[in-house]
Amino acid sequence: MANLYALTGPDRMTLYWDLPVQPSERYEILLDGVPCGSTDKTHFTLQGLTPRTCYAVEVRPVGSIQVVTEGEKRPLDVTAEPWGAVGDGKTDNTAALQRVLDACGPEEYVYFPAGVYRTGALFGHSHLEIWLDKDAVLQGSSRPEDYEPRILSRFEGTEMMCYASLLNFGTLDHTAGPNCEDVRIWGEGTICGGGYDLAWGTIASERERMKEELAAMQDLVKTCENENTIPGRVRGRLINLSNCAHVRISGLTLADGPSWNVHMVYSRDIVTDHCTFRSKGIWNGDGWDPDSSEDCTLFGCTFYTQDDSVAIKSGKNPEGNRINRPTRGIRVFDCRSSFGHGICIGSEISGGIEDVRIWDCDLEDSQFGVMVKGTKKRGGGVQGLSVRRCRLPRVLVCQVGYNDDGVPGPHPPVFRDYLFEDLTLTGLYRDVDGDGSIKTCAPVELAGFDVPGYELEQVTLRNLCLAGSETRQLLLKDCRGVCMENLNCVP
Repeated sequence: MANLYALTGPDRMTLYWDLPVQPSERYEILLDGVPCGSTDKTHFTLQGLTPRTCYAVEVRPVGSIQVVTEGEKRPLDVTAEPWGAVGDGKTDNTAALQRVLDACGPEEYVYFPAGVYRTGALFGHSHLEIWLDKDAVLQGSSRPEDYEPRILSRFEGTEMMCYASLLNFGTLDHTAGPNCEDVRIWGEGTICGGGYDLAWGTIASERERMKEELAAMQDLVKTCENENTIPGRVRGRLINLSNCAHVRISGLTLADGPSWNVHMVYSRDIVTDHCTFRSKGIWNGDGWDPDSSEDCTLFGCTFYTQDDSVAIKSGKNPEGNRINRPTRGIRVFDCRSSFGHGICIGSEISGGIEDVRIWDCDLEDSQFGVMVKGTKKRGGGVQGLSVRRCRLPRVLVCQVGYNDDGVPGPHPPVFRDYLFEDLTLTGLYRDVDGDGSIKTCAPVELAGFDVPGYELEQVTLRNLCLAGSETRQLLLKDCRGVCMENLNCVP
């Protein structure tokens, strides 16, 4: 039986479940024994429920659970007194919004009516709920100084002092568990960062601050992706979750962080659903990045990202090897990439990545589809990957040469135990990093490491449809135990 989960509000619940080994064509939903809907997806939302009520929910043939809806909460309207925020797109509301966030208790929620609320960095706390109405925009400032003082964070696998993000929850501590719990950020509005201007303003400011230091490390700079890599690592994100647990982000448009958009580090039980991510034109504009985090779920989302739609990480050598906090229990399903790299695992994998399941995703209009990437010196690895019922340009397991600075780990990464099943592979990708045109590629490219014992091992390719007529090559290098079953070519 597949696992069945429920996310609740006062008048609604969203059900979701793992894709069974033998999926059903449709799932029937019953509420207190009465049929109330069906779906061919692995999630379903019920509305019009009664607050503080226990319901018996059954999803046939998945299973059943008892679910209690939440009680109603009192709204704290950010425009009302004593807060007095102004949604004119011009007024700096940082102080007013921070006051209402600080004051919000477990039986209340912060309410944003329609308007554009300009602000700098904001800091949340446990048991906090934020709701953005339709046409409400939480608009981040484009000035780097509005995200000071800096906070301890992690960027590209290394802990460091970074500018604060637009929304910040928790305090980073790799030796400890959660210090911020029970957070909900949802609604029908938009959270928008300072985007391009904030990103490059931050990089310029940091380059000036580090001018002498950068001049003394030119050999290191030459090994980086480009001259902006090191000063660019201090950029904040759109939403930063450090040492957080039980967080839901739902229904929103999340746009234009100065780097990644939703970044969770040393966190667990983070659910993001029915969101739209937009970061086209933003360098390192990843959408959703679980980093040394556990039991994180993403579904029903659409991505227009300049970089990875999803990037799954666990630290960079040698610090990531030493901290040794893996990412595990990641679920991504019913998502679409309309621009971006697709779903990428790595390249920061030094703490290890385990048990990643991806299904029912349409990533055809992406650059990489599903990609596992690492460098030979990284250590750690990716073990236990399942990709099922997806439409992709390709599946790609490979080595990359970027983000390769730092002291080598104790051994190459371990790539093992992968299932690619019921996939349509087009062999055509969108060149997101180039001119945006459609180009051809091998639909399957698998490579381990040329070190005995570190080949890519135990891979199953089952029921693959190789679509199109441009290329149908399967490229394998440094692999062991590859099983191919029922591979078909169609025009």
